[in-house]
Amino acid sequence: MRFLLRPGWLALIAVIVGFAVAAFTLLAPWQFGREAEREAQQRAIDTASATAPVPLDTLVPPGDAVSPADEWRQVLVTGSYLPDGEALVRLRVVDGRPAVEVLTPFRTDDGRLFVVNRGSVTAESGSVVPGYPPPPAGTVTLTARLRLDETDPQGRDPIETDGHRQVYAADSRALAAATGLDPEPGFLQLAPEQPGVLDPLDVAPTTGGGAPFTNLSYALQWLTFGLIALFALAYFVRLELLQRGGGGNRKSERAALRRALAGEDEPAEPPADR
Repeated sequence: MRFLLRPGWLALIAVIVGFAVAAFTLLAPWQFGREAEREAQQRAIDTASATAPVPLDTLVPPGDAVSPADEWRQVLVTGSYLPDGEALVRLRVVDGRPAVEVLTPFRTDDGRLFVVNRGSVTAESGSVVPGYPPPPAGTVTLTARLRLDETDPQGRDPIETDGHRQVYAADSRALAAATGLDPEPGFLQLAPEQPGVLDPLDVAPTTGGGAPFTNLSYALQWLTFGLIALFALAYFVRLELLQRGGGGNRKSERAALRRALAGEDEPAEPPADR
């Protein structure tokens, strides 16, 4: 077994064992965690969908922010849109096409300021701002879902294109930076058939794969890959041992083959003693 101490073998063992450890302790648990997050979000959505909408102040009193425990809950709010403070969330994809989401500030009757996500609008390309109808003027009553602010992982600054403010996440802080307004944290995801709604956003988990058990499948794949790597290492070691154990026979076979190709006769066996 001393051949395992050779540099090539040591490198192979380090790579395979390292990959297996990563698969068992990092990659598979990460996917299991994402599946658990997705299931928790789906339970919250199911519970919220089975609960009747309540006035906004019931769940988010003045001075408070949207809490994770209340995300996806349905609320009723009365006020008016502020279209001058509108911003677009760029680089979205809807049904495989480029799209933007429209964030419009909304002033409630009691003076609070929230961001309403009116939904999405598809575009010809990611660099073109599509046309879309403005929100209705005057006082309206909306049914919407409470949502936590998204975060742009790259922390990009707002931009302005074709006269439209654009941000990179559905985030009240991003809209505040783009407009100078001071909306309360979180946003309201507008429900279908509400005043000012465009193409309503899906009510679906925002983490994990695109379907249930997707991340669970990925986790099982990583566990399988880790096991395959260890079995492959054991197979390579066994194969090397077999080759080394049968080295003498292989040398004799190669010598006999060379003699046959050269047309040499096999050495005669000595006569047996009588």
